[in-house]
Amino acid sequence: MRLTEIAQSWLAEVIQQGDAVVDATLGNGADALFLAQQIGKDDVLFGFDVQQQAIDSSHLLLTSQPCEQHLVLAGHETMQTHIPRQFHGNIKAIMFNLGWLPNSDKSIITHADTTITALEQSLELLAPNGRMTIMVYPGHQGGDTEAEQVITWLTQTCQHPLFDLNKIVLPNRPTAPILLQVTKLKV
Repeated sequence: MRLTEIAQSWLAEVIQQGDAVVDATLGNGADALFLAQQIGKDDVLFGFDVQQQAIDSSHLLLTSQPCEQHLVLAGHETMQTHIPRQFHGNIKAIMFNLGWLPNSDKSIITHADTTITALEQSLELLAPNGRMTIMVYPGHQGGDTEAEQVITWLTQTCQHPLFDLNKIVLPNRPTAPILLQVTKLKV
């Protein structure tokens, strides 16, 4: 199984009809499509990206999905301001796929400072038993630093009994993607 499929299976375990979900890094829209397919027509998908190309690609993939969709041209570190208050603490699933938009300008990448801000907000946005997946890519320029800082921050933050952290690292492949999963436990 690919790491992206594992991330999806982890989220599919907790998403039900009636849930709100977030794709924090839209990219080409594959994660947004997966999330939209898990929820019902009266449910909401929020998506964020800093590139119009990502918004457009995601919109095209999502045209046949009946859920309510809010695709926002903004960084993931602003999600808390773009997601209405009634959803704060009620988001069931959040996906992060860090790095850069495939088939685009590789100088536009995610950065640890804005990603950690987005992760802080995500922990507040998550519902009890909500889950978040984060795919980090240490194999590109800047990705190693982001991966190290994100993993360190999550490891320290998830020592709190409210959160459970899982990590998949491929052995003997230091530049391979790393998958992280955080579950917000019931209080």
